[in-house]
Amino acid sequence: MKLWLPHDSQYYSLEKFARDIEIVNAATGIPHDLRDVEFIVPPMFDLRNEFRVLFSKMPSLKVIHSLSAGIEDLRTLVPKGVTLCNSTDAHHTSTAEMALALILASLRGIDEFARKYDWKVRTEKIWQSLADKRVLIIGYGSVGQAIDRRLSGFECEVVKVARHTRDDVHSTDELPALLPISDVVVIALPHTSETEGLADAKFFSLMRNGALFVNVSRGATANTVDLVAALSGGRISAALDVTDPEPLPNGHPLFSMKNVLITPHVAGRSTALEPRLTRLIKEQVKRYMAGQPLKNIITGDY
Repeated sequence: MKLWLPHDSQYYSLEKFARDIEIVNAATGIPHDLRDVEFIVPPMFDLRNEFRVLFSKMPSLKVIHSLSAGIEDLRTLVPKGVTLCNSTDAHHTSTAEMALALILASLRGIDEFARKYDWKVRTEKIWQSLADKRVLIIGYGSVGQAIDRRLSGFECEVVKVARHTRDDVHSTDELPALLPISDVVVIALPHTSETEGLADAKFFSLMRNGALFVNVSRGATANTVDLVAALSGGRISAALDVTDPEPLPNGHPLFSMKNVLITPHVAGRSTALEPRLTRLIKEQVKRYMAGQPLKNIITGDY
């Protein structure tokens, strides 16, 4: 059995942790013989269609483990019968921290002051506090739950939403009733056919005046044209780590809006990611070798 780890040393460094696993590090190229590869961890970035060809040359392939939480670029490349797993368990810490940073920076005007230090304005305006706010988290998976945990000390009310209702978690069908009574709306959903464009013109029209829209998931979960239109009137504001498209082209209207804070899809890029990815991949391979259920299965027959 071979485990192939294409070079992505920026995000993880794995030693040979089991004698019966042959680690083939493809830092200098593709292994000459792919026939025995059963478990592959593709690189996080620059994932091209060439992997479709590579996967077809791996008749023994059983598991593809994505270093990313989002797998929309990889899902269509997975051969039939191969299990696809993601790394959401490793990303939720960094992503949740970014969500909190975006919320606080936006409510307290940190981005505005970073652009211009204005002593006079300090007595001319009262900035928003997170305390006493109602925060709506749409997507209550590992990221949404991590955001919820971090909000627990901020004296705010958290309302949870997922595709399917369960104890203390509302269904997305209830959004029309929840959006008008929420002060902060956080999107923490994966990008799927069901979630694409979820935040559209109707969604934004239902948000209350002065509400903050935060997206730390995937840009395509929001309709950018509708978002720009909603923000143009100044009725709501936004804090975005993700956009559609990415990167935003020069001159995009979002860049010139004072009620928008944008970071370039960097929620996962923190010192917390590498050790968590390393632990997760190690555990996954050990589970695979022992015939135990894998974590974070997205699709597959394993």
